[in-house]
Amino acid sequence: MRLLNDIKIAKEILINEDLALVVVKNGEIVYKSKDKGIKPLYTLATEMKEEAKGSSLADRIIGKGAALLCGYMEVDTIYTDLISEGGIKTLEQYRISYSMEKSCPYIKNRDKTDYCPIEKLSLDTEDPIILLEKIEAFFKSINQ
Repeated sequence: MRLLNDIKIAKEILINEDLALVVVKNGEIVYKSKDKGIKPLYTLATEMKEEAKGSSLADRIIGKGAALLCGYMEVDTIYTDLISEGGIKTLEQYRISYSMEKSCPYIKNRDKTDYCPIEKLSLDTEDPIILLEKIEAFFKSINQ
């Protein structure tokens, strides 16, 4: 019952406050962000892993990379507007329950010409630690 309430709260806040990511645990907001892309999830995974464990997470887009980070953090349940097939497969491997508005073969980059950079980085790994290292290198390469 608690998880149902947490995911409902996370989804409502995501939509009502027009956020990119909301994390709720035991009825309390653990983290929220307007930042687009993987940065909010990366921050959560690297700085707040324990707080995220057992939480409900609402995110606009979940690709395979985002799903791997959710598995790494042991998130319990997810709501998303859009999820890739790789994201679905990864969440199912980690036994994370999810609901979504739409699914797609893969997440596209912002100008819709190719894979999202993080989706591309996650294609050849199932290890979230390796993915975190790749994301860190990606951020350094674009000076974030």
